[in-house]
Amino acid sequence: MAATSLVLDGSTGAPLQEQLAEALRGAILAERLAPGTRLLSTRVLAEQLDVSRNTVLNAYARLLAEGYLVGQTGSGTYVARELPERLLSVRREAAREPARRTDAPRLSKRGAAVAEGAAKVESPSSGMGPGRMAFRPGIPALDAFPSELWGRLLHNRWQRSWHDLMSHVPAAGYAPLRRAVADYLATARGVRCVPEQVLIVNGTQQALSLAAQVLLDPGDSVWVEDPGYVPAHGVFAAAGAVRVPVPVDAEGLDVEAGQRLCPDARLAVVTPAHQFPTGVVMSERRRKALLAWAARSDAWVLEDDYDSEFRYEGRPLPSLQGLAPDARVLYTGTFSKVLSPALRLGYLVVPESLVDAFSAARGTFDRHSPVLDQAVLADFFTQGHFSRHVRRMRVLYAARQQTLVEAARRELRGLLDVQPLHTGLHLVGWLPEGVDDSAASERAERAGLWAYALSDFRLESRGRGGLVLGYACVPEAELTEAVSRLARALR
Repeated sequence: MAATSLVLDGSTGAPLQEQLAEALRGAILAERLAPGTRLLSTRVLAEQLDVSRNTVLNAYARLLAEGYLVGQTGSGTYVARELPERLLSVRREAAREPARRTDAPRLSKRGAAVAEGAAKVESPSSGMGPGRMAFRPGIPALDAFPSELWGRLLHNRWQRSWHDLMSHVPAAGYAPLRRAVADYLATARGVRCVPEQVLIVNGTQQALSLAAQVLLDPGDSVWVEDPGYVPAHGVFAAAGAVRVPVPVDAEGLDVEAGQRLCPDARLAVVTPAHQFPTGVVMSERRRKALLAWAARSDAWVLEDDYDSEFRYEGRPLPSLQGLAPDARVLYTGTFSKVLSPALRLGYLVVPESLVDAFSAARGTFDRHSPVLDQAVLADFFTQGHFSRHVRRMRVLYAARQQTLVEAARRELRGLLDVQPLHTGLHLVGWLPEGVDDSAASERAERAGLWAYALSDFRLESRGRGGLVLGYACVPEAELTEAVSRLARALR
């Protein structure tokens, strides 16, 4: 191949060595340079192209490293006989029509139970695009995510310690982040623990899964709140456990009812600070009763503190774990509600007696969460950004809740009763007695809104219908407009 067919242009701004490497690669792939062809020496090619010899040396070195060229000592540089594309891709067969099955695939009993639990509360088919976020619960204000700050932290952390972040960390998580979480929980939630008790997990769902795998045998029973967060129940099905729906009233989980239904349950999963989805706070009487039951029954309590950072009046209630730090309480929380669900980071605090077992399980099932994300989040904590972000979000969410309540009072009178709460990221709008909330939810979806029916979160309990209305992810002007659309849909 003549050097004159290689065109280099110094006016483009692209380095000449990159242009030369790309030109040679293109010639090789187009077979203008056949496999086994001997290339011109670097000195001769440099003279013909009127470039420095280093330019040619660097271009050749790049193609040698990528496998397009091979060097033979004392002989020269040749086009490789086996190109990288051939070594990295399978041979394509002629396209065939895939076999079609009309019968349902055979699942294991656990597989079928997991699939059924996941389908209980399906996301609306419209996805998460613009205009479809109104009233979706559990999503924070993504419009207020500190993206520029996060980008700087990410860049700085990578520049400082990219080499260390390319390897594994302990299964329990990145040590600086575990220390930061332990310090934060002690101050903000009254959790009593040392960093060694903190495991960094991929959100609440994984915390539940670890608890199920470590603490439950097939056939064991689990108390779950009714209504409650049904999508999480698939993890118990995967462990072969039996769900026992325990009713929720104005004081939270009805512990006496749980003891009547299944006194020998091995685990109770509760949301005491802000029950999902009703929003009630577990009373002190019920908290003490729950802890007493766990102690008597050799059972465990898993406290899901999913959005307790956001309390808008008075001091935050201390965690259930703080009442019995050495007893039988596991405590979990997530950064999905504070920052972004895409971050997929949370934490699980376990009693000291369970640290080794849970760390081993974490390493067995998933090794650890992404190290770079953990490191950036640790910097977000230690530089004071986390606390400042939470304070800003409290003000923002309080304003958005007020906007929702006031708009509902104006436009939803007689259609939906929306009362304020002192905590959380969603409210329940109560429908008039006898109105089907599933039908109301479907009408809202047709209007482009994301309002879950309260009955979707019930297993056995019955009661007044309602719609679960998330407000955190919707700017105030859009909330007002969404309430108007909801009112038209419900009329």
